[in-house]
Amino acid sequence: MSEPHKWASRFFDMAHLVGSWSKDPSTHVGAVIIRPDRTIASVGYNGFPRGVNDAAELYENREAKLMRTVHAEANAILSAREPLHGYTLIVTPLHPCANCAGLIIQSGIKRVLFQTTAPSAGAWVTHFEVMQRMFEQAGVAYTEYSLNGESK
Repeated sequence: MSEPHKWASRFFDMAHLVGSWSKDPSTHVGAVIIRPDRTIASVGYNGFPRGVNDAAELYENREAKLMRTVHAEANAILSAREPLHGYTLIVTPLHPCANCAGLIIQSGIKRVLFQTTAPSAGAWVTHFEVMQRMFEQAGVAYTEYSLNGESK
């Protein structure tokens, strides 16, 4: 296993762990922001904002859930206590949506690694296409990894 792959694998494992903290019964997304020296700057998972009622029935109502959920990438960025210029974001098991791509770019993150459990479908296809265009225009490198750890 090559050195970069070994580190990516470790951070994907951590993102899976962080994602498991989400109260969303259907989707557990985790994000880890890594400094250039491979130390952890911040983590985040998908869920409702702090202090907001997160009763199980609100997660069962898809419309209510989607309106309240802060994505893992956004939570990791918002929880960071330092500038993120030049850092790497690792996220799994979904690629960043177009809105999170904008936050990633604005935060100064320059590299995104993501794993997906299934090909994008429905609205996620559009989010993926917009994310790609935005990252390419802003000079943010991105790599999709399969579940076996190989880059696509």
